[in-house]
Amino acid sequence: MDASAESLILKGRHVALRPLRETDFDEWQKVRINNHEWLTKWEPLRSPGQKDPAQDKSTFEMRCRSRERERQLGTGWGFGVFVDESFVGEINLNNVIQGAFQSAHVGYWIAADRAGKGYIPESLVLLMQFAFEKVGLHRLQISIVPRNSASRRVVEKLNLRCEGLSEKYLEIAGVWEDHLRFAITAEEWVRRADDLIESWIRS
Repeated sequence: MDASAESLILKGRHVALRPLRETDFDEWQKVRINNHEWLTKWEPLRSPGQKDPAQDKSTFEMRCRSRERERQLGTGWGFGVFVDESFVGEINLNNVIQGAFQSAHVGYWIAADRAGKGYIPESLVLLMQFAFEKVGLHRLQISIVPRNSASRRVVEKLNLRCEGLSEKYLEIAGVWEDHLRFAITAEEWVRRADDLIESWIRS
């Protein structure tokens, strides 16, 4: 599979997913700054001394190069979410583990004014199709702070299976937070793919 950024464009009914490029900085920066409070309350704190890519172009460029290396190594795939060619958010396959595990974590975010319009559920179906049919993974997991109702609505719209609550699972905004774990396996994808694609992707 060609892992180059130019070859990875996933198109749905309303959204297109592609890896972010260094030339996306201005648009990415604008969305991140305008949605700072909306987003950062659900994200880990940066490490001491780590620059904010929304404030530093060179850090954003390093971020893009890091994602490219992950694609080349098969350890992660990051995508910008675009609607009518405008950047609105991100969705990523993180912590990809091959071998006997064949699993990954999924993370996503979207600008506040674009939330609730079905763009992230559609993006997630595109990502699941890519992960199971192109990358060959067996399981995807999405971990959500229980009170993050906007993020929970995404998995609820797709009727993804909840595996339970993990206490103090991830550091979010400086606090170790409980997370609900939602998951889907390749076997579930095979059973549900036609309905999900028809409902969310096919024009």
